[in-house]
Amino acid sequence: MREPTGERLLVVDDEPTVKELLAATLRFAGFTVSSADSGAGALEAARRDPPDLVLLDVMLPDLDGFEVLRRLRTLPRAGGRPGPVPVLFLTARDTTADKINGLRLGGDDYVTKPFDLEELLARIRAILRRTGASPDGRTLVVGDLEVDPEGHQVTRGGVPVRLSPTEFRLLRHLAENAGRVLPKADILQAVWRYDFAGDSSIVDTYISYLRRKLDTGGPKLIHTVHGVGYVLRRPKP
Repeated sequence: MREPTGERLLVVDDEPTVKELLAATLRFAGFTVSSADSGAGALEAARRDPPDLVLLDVMLPDLDGFEVLRRLRTLPRAGGRPGPVPVLFLTARDTTADKINGLRLGGDDYVTKPFDLEELLARIRAILRRTGASPDGRTLVVGDLEVDPEGHQVTRGGVPVRLSPTEFRLLRHLAENAGRVLPKADILQAVWRYDFAGDSSIVDTYISYLRRKLDTGGPKLIHTVHGVGYVLRRPKP
């Protein structure tokens, strides 16, 4: 079991097996976890103990997850932080219309069942960093590349690299998931905030921009996995 992170997660799902599995996995990862099996229960739990992140099923027995999200937006965040509480949808409803609706309403991510627990943990940590809910603002290091999320600074081999805001978001996402192959669809959702009807060529374009700025003066860091996506990994010794 990892050291406690200090971050509080609320798991909302009316399937006992899913809820218990998620709660156990998240506690093992160091999070403090509370749970609810209905929309009304989720809102009460969030009022009683404001969470840093809500994992929210869409199909609940009373209120659907989209309505719960609307009501969560009126509640305070953990630690009195500004802005709405981050929400990650967990659902078996995987139609494009559902994804559009969830993201349009302000959901921070949308994961369909069944899901991989390691990938889910990575998405949770990425949301917490992105929304400022995580106290972990450490510099991300991959080989001689350093990415400072708080200062929006990038260096390679000690040399500053100037990036546009979108280039920085893309590189940060790659660095947060260093060593893991990221499908283009996942990159679209994480960086451009949509995963529906998106033109994946924009990912290819911005990867080429990053390569021109990062991979010209040293060993290649950004690699293509044909038919899948991209991965950022340290050069082999």
